[in-house]
Amino acid sequence: MHSRFEADRGLTARMTVTMFLLGLVYVAFVAALIVLLKSAVLVVVIVAAALLAQFWYSDRIALYAMRGRLVTAEQQPRLHGVIDRLCATADMPKPRVAVSDMRLPNAFATGRNADHAVICVTTGLLDRLDTEELEGVLAHELSHVAHRDVAVITIASFLGVIAGLLVRFMFYSQLFGGRQRDQNTAALLGIVMAVSAAVYALSFLLIRALSRYRELAADRAGAMLTGRPSVLASALTKVSGDVARIPARDLRTAQAFNAFFFTPALRSGPSVAALFSTHPTLERRLEALERLSAELDEPGKPGPS
Repeated sequence: MHSRFEADRGLTARMTVTMFLLGLVYVAFVAALIVLLKSAVLVVVIVAAALLAQFWYSDRIALYAMRGRLVTAEQQPRLHGVIDRLCATADMPKPRVAVSDMRLPNAFATGRNADHAVICVTTGLLDRLDTEELEGVLAHELSHVAHRDVAVITIASFLGVIAGLLVRFMFYSQLFGGRQRDQNTAALLGIVMAVSAAVYALSFLLIRALSRYRELAADRAGAMLTGRPSVLASALTKVSGDVARIPARDLRTAQAFNAFFFTPALRSGPSVAALFSTHPTLERRLEALERLSAELDEPGKPGPS
């Protein structure tokens, strides 16, 4: 897609490497299932159909899960106005605009390509950020669309989703039906479960490594578009602080979509958790924006509010 967002070669290279590695794991996973289940047609049809459904309907699935609804310019003039200005500046097509009625302050981009993209923000975010901060967050999300990493992360996450579902299915199958099976069948289910668990673990780590870099890249691209890194830093600080005050029950509801969010629906935890996070730490993101602000010699930097 043509836009004024600068091409990010580092992001492209990481996406390519991650997708290649995931592709190898994907092929090995399907081959193992074919050998174990002895039905190549069944395995390929099920996996292909599930992948196509997730990719083709990713925007609808995400909006449904996050209780998002498409809104018009008359319903949300401030939100549409900011996106209109950013899209004009970036010379890119305007995505559809949605709002999710959630207290959690956040935003995400979804959709298989730029022509089917959706930018969704929560009412919690709209209530907490001023217009400049909202612009910084939306520029971040538009950079995800421009760099096509929404589609990449959707495809990349598919393998882990399938493997995770298989692990759950096999676990409950063993738990509730184990006595009715012979030893060979039980052994086969155990092997499938072990392979699925290994695939889930590998895809989990690869996707999170890619996701952390793509968030730093989107921070930089969004801040370059607006020319105000400090405003994005202010929004990050405000949103991250408010997330810490959201009830744990509400956070758990949203955590399945952390890879797509502007900031994760998690409380700060031990440093080792950063290895498994979909996002870099707040400190790292703020440091990167501070360096960018110095590079741009940004005038009149506001402090985080």
